[in-house]
Amino acid sequence: MATATRQESIRLTQYAHGGGCACKIPPGELEEVVAGLAAAPTATPTPTAGVGAGAGDLLVGLDSGDDAAVVRLPGGPVAQAVVATADFFTPVVDDPYDWGRIAAANALSDVYAMGGSPVVAVNLLAWPREVLPFELAREVLRGGLEVAVEAGCPVAGGHSVDDPEPKYGMAVTGVADPARLLRNDAGRPGTPLSLTKPLGLGVLNNRHKATGEVFPAAVATMVALNRDAARAAVAAGAVCATDVTGFGLLGHLYKLARASGVTAVVDASAVPFLDGAREAVRDGYVSGGTRRNLAWVDPHTDFGGADEPTRLLLADAQTSGGLLVAGEVPGAPVIGELVPAGEHRLVVR
Repeated sequence: MATATRQESIRLTQYAHGGGCACKIPPGELEEVVAGLAAAPTATPTPTAGVGAGAGDLLVGLDSGDDAAVVRLPGGPVAQAVVATADFFTPVVDDPYDWGRIAAANALSDVYAMGGSPVVAVNLLAWPREVLPFELAREVLRGGLEVAVEAGCPVAGGHSVDDPEPKYGMAVTGVADPARLLRNDAGRPGTPLSLTKPLGLGVLNNRHKATGEVFPAAVATMVALNRDAARAAVAAGAVCATDVTGFGLLGHLYKLARASGVTAVVDASAVPFLDGAREAVRDGYVSGGTRRNLAWVDPHTDFGGADEPTRLLLADAQTSGGLLVAGEVPGAPVIGELVPAGEHRLVVR
């Protein structure tokens, strides 16, 4: 009983400098770091199966800053591509089981955002072994496993390190039809923009970290898989999408519009927000990551009459957010459209 009481009294968010995807390296700084590191084009492989047969063609790499890498497999009677990604972050909530579920859903989302299906995952765990009990780490891993099972994705081991700050996530491998990928550079003018989860996760998580208040709707939103939304998008013929995570709606939309050579127009009144999100902004629970997101897109955005709280919410650093799809997705609100490139990459109305 004493052990259980001790575990329940530990607030995991207090052991991290940031929380969830808000702890990502700022987008502008990250682009400077990876500039020039795009892989050289692979040689055309021979259709010989087996070890040493050669790599496939790199279909999606660093060039457009997409959600995952995609490689077309060589040979075989059916065209298939491998989707590879990794994602991990510091605690976004205090409950270790919920943190595990959220981190797993977030990692799996990168595969769904490319139009793929996950086939195997491995855990990535950093743990301050002399500070936090391993019983909590077990709960984190249990939560991650549960969500992976829901996704039909086996978890086969992983890697762990002793670290002063707890971190958890997954490296995920998936498969996709190379002719039906969802890419962030395939947007075309005249296409509506759909958003499959409400915004406000960042400010609510920041309030949770500061006060201990729990927001069940936010947790439910973060643990929800983007599987069904991705399938619906592909079935509807969409070819362009991204998921909304640490760079906020505007940050990820800016990358999509820039990569596609278009301007994205957002109808702020059509964007869904979680209950309590505007109050959290009003009360000052805005992360540094969100403010950096806004500063990054500001030179490229015509905000019109949008007030500061609205701008912050549109740039709010999400964790395990929804898909932003260039196309209509059943059940998801249309929040704007892509238009021919204009003076700004983003326009908020």
